[in-house]
Amino acid sequence: MADVNPKRASQFLQKCIKPEDNGGDAQPKEEVLEEPSLPVITQSYPQTVQEEISMVFNTYNMAANLGPASRRKREKGANHDGTSTSLYVDRRKSKVWNYYTKLGDAYVECNVCKKQLSFHNSTTTMREHLVRKHSIRDTLLSQLKDDQASESDCMAQENMIKRSRQMTPENYLYHAASCSEPRTDVILELVLEMIFRDLHPLSVVKDKGFGLLIGYLEPNFTLPSPIQLSSMLWHRYNVVKQHLERYLQTAQSIVICVEFWVSQPNQTYLTITANFIDGEWRRARCILETQPVHETKGEGDLGEKLFSILTEFGLSNKSIFCVMHDSLQNTVMNSQPLKRAYGWTSLCCAAHTLHLCIKAGLEVEQVQEALTAARGIVSYFQQDAKATCSLNSKLEAINKTKLKLVMDVGSRWITTIEMCESLLDLKWAIMSLLEEHPKGTLAVQNLADHQWKLLQDLVPVMRTIKIATSFLREEQNISISSLMPCIHGIVAAIGQQLEESSDVIKMVVGNIRSELMQRWSISEDEKVLESPAIIASFLDPRFKEMRFLSPNLRSELHKRVKNMLSEVFNHQSPPSTQFWVPNSDYKAEVGEAGGQLSAHKDRGPNGQSQSMYDILLGKDPTESMPEIHQQLENYIVEPLCKRSTNPLDWWKTNEHRFPAVARLGRQYLAIPATVVLPDQAFAANESTLEHRRAVLTPENLDQILFLHQNFDFLESMRNSNEMRGRNLHAQY
Repeated sequence: MADVNPKRASQFLQKCIKPEDNGGDAQPKEEVLEEPSLPVITQSYPQTVQEEISMVFNTYNMAANLGPASRRKREKGANHDGTSTSLYVDRRKSKVWNYYTKLGDAYVECNVCKKQLSFHNSTTTMREHLVRKHSIRDTLLSQLKDDQASESDCMAQENMIKRSRQMTPENYLYHAASCSEPRTDVILELVLEMIFRDLHPLSVVKDKGFGLLIGYLEPNFTLPSPIQLSSMLWHRYNVVKQHLERYLQTAQSIVICVEFWVSQPNQTYLTITANFIDGEWRRARCILETQPVHETKGEGDLGEKLFSILTEFGLSNKSIFCVMHDSLQNTVMNSQPLKRAYGWTSLCCAAHTLHLCIKAGLEVEQVQEALTAARGIVSYFQQDAKATCSLNSKLEAINKTKLKLVMDVGSRWITTIEMCESLLDLKWAIMSLLEEHPKGTLAVQNLADHQWKLLQDLVPVMRTIKIATSFLREEQNISISSLMPCIHGIVAAIGQQLEESSDVIKMVVGNIRSELMQRWSISEDEKVLESPAIIASFLDPRFKEMRFLSPNLRSELHKRVKNMLSEVFNHQSPPSTQFWVPNSDYKAEVGEAGGQLSAHKDRGPNGQSQSMYDILLGKDPTESMPEIHQQLENYIVEPLCKRSTNPLDWWKTNEHRFPAVARLGRQYLAIPATVVLPDQAFAANESTLEHRRAVLTPENLDQILFLHQNFDFLESMRNSNEMRGRNLHAQY
């Protein structure tokens, strides 16, 4: 391995420490490198949340140790006088750039199809897109492979110089010191990131395969012990936690979600997550803490835990709008203790409630018998090797090898419909095999004809509900505002399927509809109007017409929202409020009676009092209407948005038109429909997150999950702020 030229390495470090000014020579300051970086982080904090976030996520770039490809590139680009020009290599030297246009630092656009791709300092994805989508094959692109490693290294060098030029005085020392960070420290930090990003236990460093890999890549590197990694993990956890505390202080109101889950040693945990909408109308979701659950305690203990965690993050009771849970214990389902003790409204996860409704519908005796027989058939073909081979042979003969039998899971109702669908798709093959092999009929009981018919009639009902969950899984429908239109749609749609259904299916549909209406209080007008989901739907510009409610209920809902706005307005001091500021010519021209004409009315063009028109046309209704109520009326008559519109994007654009209503919208639209992300809540299989966290040791589980969620979240917030700043800079 060739050594790096000392003169070029010295010049490179000088440029990292102090960027060139107007093309002049860099002036090194060696004493900067002697200052330790960590005290600068712990003793000085930036004044803004964006600057804080930027401090946490500075990567350790080792320009002097980027590998042999980088060194060859620098030596190849060296001038005769010994200086290197590799720092200024054109990143678009690769011929792939002939087909792309750069959009900022993170995206590129294909010139052929105008599709935008993410860009991470490598052209691999761009080349694969050209080959797959446009058949631009290896004849042109094969020559690019040799340049990839060197191109990526040069990009890393250029990005490091860009960061050094963007350094603020407060974090300058930290960046300068990181330029000279030893390579072993960089690898150590990357091992730590691998652990919390991919949810590995700390013991992964003791695994033989991992040791062989690191030993081959870095023969001189000594793997850290789990104890050393634990200390590093705690330090990173505390740093990120400090920045998260600052970020949470910017939230107008927070929705707490409590997820109950079980690890492999059968220990129950609860993960507490904060949800809110920030000032840029971005949905924020960050983990606060993960704790073990003691089965002997109920919701009183839950309230104490939540209060303790909120205090730890500097949050008060008033900052919490409501608490949503997905409880494994019936005691937590009661919302009264949290309401009485802390004033928090308690909501149940929509995915969990929907599962309970469907479970009640499937408890019909005939359905249970058919499903039990169906599970027996699936189990037989999955466990008997000869039966599996025979089934696969039949499928290969008709070129339908993609069809597979699916076994359902009791805790995931979506798997039940998948099992029924897979059996119906393979009905002909299953019946044929059971007839050809008499021993098979002894090992498993075939479904009777009426049971096959029952499964066939059950699938459309279940598929209707599955479509609703697909709607809730879309990004713009994460909020609880999309829930009630879906629930009313399910009740109406499956009700229409009753006309030509059998008595058994009518019982199933009746049970599901009854559970849906009871758990979401659809038939109780007073409870409907008190539901946060209903108010959130009204504040969603896509559903604000509330077509699923009766005209009387809509009118009552408008009055209730108007009263809520009045309460918010009365609790705000007009000089300091941000969502409503009186006009400069605003005067209290209406007497205490509210209906008498004032002698101080504005005069018309001829100097006559405007009150004379009131005799002819009646009193102007907007004259005595508070500004916030006028905003509400204007919002109600606003045209509906398309269903594909993201309500947060709409409010970001229209907040200035309805600031008081927007304030209420930011509060209610922050409530998610499910405790966890919808993709996980309505998934048929266990997610990677659920699988990996179940095997983590209790000692470091909280810190690993905390960093896994929040590190990427805060980093995305930082990248978004940087992108917005660049766009604003480009405009001016």
